[in-house]
Amino acid sequence: MTVEKKSAGVWQISPSGPEPRPRRRNTPRLPPQERRTQLLDAALRVVGRDGLAQLTMQAVAKEAGVAKPVLYALYPTAPELIGALLHREHARGMAQVLGSLPTDLRASDPDDEFIGASMTFLEAVAADPMRWRLILMHADGAPSDYREVLTAARDQLLTRSIELLTAGFQLRGGPADADIELIGNVMLGFIEVLGRLVLSDPQGFPPERLRSTVRALLRTMPSPRTPTGNP
Repeated sequence: MTVEKKSAGVWQISPSGPEPRPRRRNTPRLPPQERRTQLLDAALRVVGRDGLAQLTMQAVAKEAGVAKPVLYALYPTAPELIGALLHREHARGMAQVLGSLPTDLRASDPDDEFIGASMTFLEAVAADPMRWRLILMHADGAPSDYREVLTAARDQLLTRSIELLTAGFQLRGGPADADIELIGNVMLGFIEVLGRLVLSDPQGFPPERLRSTVRALLRTMPSPRTPTGNP
């Protein structure tokens, strides 16, 4: 209650009204691009913790610390949010891979370049497992168009790998009848398997442990044939 003096000797006692509600803390306004980054980062953390199939708008809003209308303003539906997240992480992952590939083998050793690019990839997988799990592992709940993106990107990477293998064979020597397309497919698949090992058991298969295995793969590649004459 409150006590208020009205005049000399006269006091008014009034019951207290309800306490004012604390003002709701508004989410700071961010430019749309910064907000998208914030929301997608939050979505990635949810996926890393709960899996893609368990990603919900409510979970992402809570993780980002925003009201759901803020999320819906940029991503009206869960499929749109999932699609944006998958495409962003895929683009970043492919930039890492393609950036690790040499552009010209003439000033270096092709074998060293292969080992260096492979180790850069495996270290990237170990450093950002949430991203690479979306790329290398089967993603339940992923839209069909994302699988098409993965296939197209792998084809692009395979094409670049075959180009480098062709140049490498010319520099280091190799049999003219070597099936470079087949070798490229085997080598790419081999490195993908190593990446999945890093994801599934990061303690048991850290990238450095796999370096000798990457080197061993090179020893399986066809070597130059040395002509032999009749004695």
